[in-house]
Amino acid sequence: MTEVPEDRRYSKEHEWAKESGGRVVVGISDYAQEQLGDVVFVGLPEPGVGVQAGQPLGEVESTKSVSDVYSPVSGTVAEKNAEVEAEPELINSDPYGRGWLVAIEGEGLDLDTLMSASEYKSLVEGSEG
Repeated sequence: MTEVPEDRRYSKEHEWAKESGGRVVVGISDYAQEQLGDVVFVGLPEPGVGVQAGQPLGEVESTKSVSDVYSPVSGTVAEKNAEVEAEPELINSDPYGRGWLVAIEGEGLDLDTLMSASEYKSLVEGSEG
């Protein structure tokens, strides 16, 4: 069963977003990492780079494929997870913890446009069936 924590919001592209101290922390969902398989490389933007909601902000490469990671919100990259760049397998082992990707800050970090955990669960259960 795919893990979908209730304390964050989700995009149709399988990213999660969690508000934390005036920033939005972004990662990919448990479902996404299961679909990808073993993650071998993560490419993330440098702090200071502007990102747009719905646009690619980086990429995750697995033994199966290369996938864009889409920004769930618009803003500026405040921090990137250097640990996950050095150890991409953290996305597989801890997608909602140590496997986070970037923290974004800026005006109007609106998470209300994203799906709730229950809405996201329905989406992934629909694609698993």
